[in-house]
Amino acid sequence: MTHRNNYTFSEDLVEKGLEAVPEMMRVLINQAMQVERSKYLQADEYERTEERKGHANGYKPKTVRTRMGEISYLYVNARYEKVREAGQVRDAAVLVASGITPEGERQILGVSVSLSEHETHWKAFLKGLKDRGLNGMKLIISDDHEGLGAARRAVFGSVPWQRCQFHLQQNAGAYLPKQHMRLEVAADIRSMFNAPDRKTAEELLQAAIQKYAVSVPHLSAWLEDNLSEVFSFFDFPLEHRRTIRTTNSLERINKEIRKRTRVVGVFPNEASCLRLSSALLMEIRVEWQIGKHYCAGKSLGY
Repeated sequence: MTHRNNYTFSEDLVEKGLEAVPEMMRVLINQAMQVERSKYLQADEYERTEERKGHANGYKPKTVRTRMGEISYLYVNARYEKVREAGQVRDAAVLVASGITPEGERQILGVSVSLSEHETHWKAFLKGLKDRGLNGMKLIISDDHEGLGAARRAVFGSVPWQRCQFHLQQNAGAYLPKQHMRLEVAADIRSMFNAPDRKTAEELLQAAIQKYAVSVPHLSAWLEDNLSEVFSFFDFPLEHRRTIRTTNSLERINKEIRKRTRVVGVFPNEASCLRLSSALLMEIRVEWQIGKHYCAGKSLGY
């Protein structure tokens, strides 16, 4: 425990939001140990009493590693905000992670803002979650963000990946030569997503690949290269599948953040963007704590 005279939270610390959680935990732990020491000695610091039972040995630096806990499903997503850097307006990536515990409870796990390269930022973000004790993931759900794939494999290489079906289906539009094909192709893709099992979904995929091989070869090749990435959810309980096959839960969070950041327009720096995003996420976390379980039915600890 490092000596400190005042264990209350400063206004600046509170304003930092999620960024300040580790420091808040340090303050609380130090305060708890201070109270426990005074109770044991029967005297406060520098107090002389007849009931005093001993003497304190002073303070020394000590690091306590806390455990984030077990998360069955991990969602990660990114959005971009305008940030002023060296007189120029640039796009800063805002990375957000949320998760579902084995008890079906949603949690905000982290947020990061950076102008760094995509893979570097993602890797540092995921490694930070792991270093804080994140474990037990059965599935990672995300879109195919630039740099995320390599970072995910480096940090959580053994964890299966579910690519967001909603965004993937939207991407199919870029491979259609004619707009009137949009509904037909969308129906073919949805039939795979709504299949009763992986085997049926893969059979429907192969049928679609052959169907468009001659008329729309670019679409056929895209289906073959990308659609298999969205079938991981079939390996999980039926009652969980609708929840884990898209990043819609994080998209709703991003919409709430966007309502507030739109007012700001351009942030003066990365730190200001992080403070506002963290504050909003803390509000959402409180709402989740008093809400219902996100994944009902069969326990996530299967």
